[in-house]
Amino acid sequence: WKQDIQKACPCGVNVFQSRERSRGKKVVLFVDHYVPMPDRDAGSRTVFQYVRMFLKQGFAVKFIGDNFHKSEPYTAMMQQMGVEVLYGAYYQKHLFAWLDENQAWIDFVFLNRPHISVKYIDYFCEKTDCKVFYYGHDLHFLRNRREFALTKDPKKEKEAKEWADKEFYLMRRADLSYYPSQTEVDEIQKLDSSIRVKAVTAYAFESFPQGGQEDVAGREGMLFVGGFAHDPNRDAVLWFAKEVYPLIRKERQIPFIIAGSYPTSEIEKLDGKNGITVKAFASVQELTALYASCRIAVVPLRYGAGVKGKVVEALYHGIPVVTTPVGAEGIEDIHTAVCVAQQSAQGFAAQVLRLYDDTQRLREMSAASQELVKKQFSMDAVWEKIKEDFV
Repeated sequence: WKQDIQKACPCGVNVFQSRERSRGKKVVLFVDHYVPMPDRDAGSRTVFQYVRMFLKQGFAVKFIGDNFHKSEPYTAMMQQMGVEVLYGAYYQKHLFAWLDENQAWIDFVFLNRPHISVKYIDYFCEKTDCKVFYYGHDLHFLRNRREFALTKDPKKEKEAKEWADKEFYLMRRADLSYYPSQTEVDEIQKLDSSIRVKAVTAYAFESFPQGGQEDVAGREGMLFVGGFAHDPNRDAVLWFAKEVYPLIRKERQIPFIIAGSYPTSEIEKLDGKNGITVKAFASVQELTALYASCRIAVVPLRYGAGVKGKVVEALYHGIPVVTTPVGAEGIEDIHTAVCVAQQSAQGFAAQVLRLYDDTQRLREMSAASQELVKKQFSMDAVWEKIKEDFV
């Protein structure tokens, strides 16, 4: 360590840089609600992949989880990658003092999610010279508007207004905002053309599985994957199980597997009934095995906003997808790899039944899905879109 130590600043001077081997690297500070749990929810996978991308591009990465909890094994996983994670009671109490002391060495701030970002954006915009990026993951106000249009629940209309106020405040303050689809960018600029916003995919895969669905005949069942802390996923599964799946079962006894974190009691009660299996908190290995054994993935979303992680993940694994127009939103050339069904129980069931036994079409869609993912969702493709912003 002699040469590394000799390069350090004098004792006690510029400890932020001297104490590690990242001197000379640009520093990106990520802020999110907690340390990413990539096997639990799509938002975590996005953040985890973006952190890996910045490390790959030679940046030093620091991470603040707003709950300051040392979630394991996820915190250790980040640390082993070379990320400094600020956690525990000390940072929870003294975070802004730490930021005051070290802000000069932080080049970029990458804020995630509106309800977290509003706690930090004023500080970074007013007290630092950092370039501030806001990544919204999806347009919350648009998602709530669509839910209101479906349910007519006045509470959702009120929530849409509250989210819009919060999201536009953040976007107007940030140096640049990112959203996963051009659809969201267009919606934002339709309402305020002065906002600096860019469409950047939510997923940045470093490597890809080999081969597609050549063994169609050996696969069986339909698969839904999604975290049930997210309202649209709960609605989608219950609508499918109650209204769509019975129509399919009348024609074909196709098993239906539901995999996702935090299932509600109503979803848990579906387990074992009429061909339905519920698997809560499936590991990455278990999910990979499910993608490899099921014939198609279903994404019966009736509302939502942005690019849907469950669709991208299915494409990544080369499993053909049947979804709704909401599920297909925001992905270019998606019709080569996905069947978009009518947003009705009869229409969705009919599309599943048409596709399920069409082995030639299944193979074509599998190959197309992996080509699409490599083209649009690789780390290199994402970096090409944003590299000019981080200079």
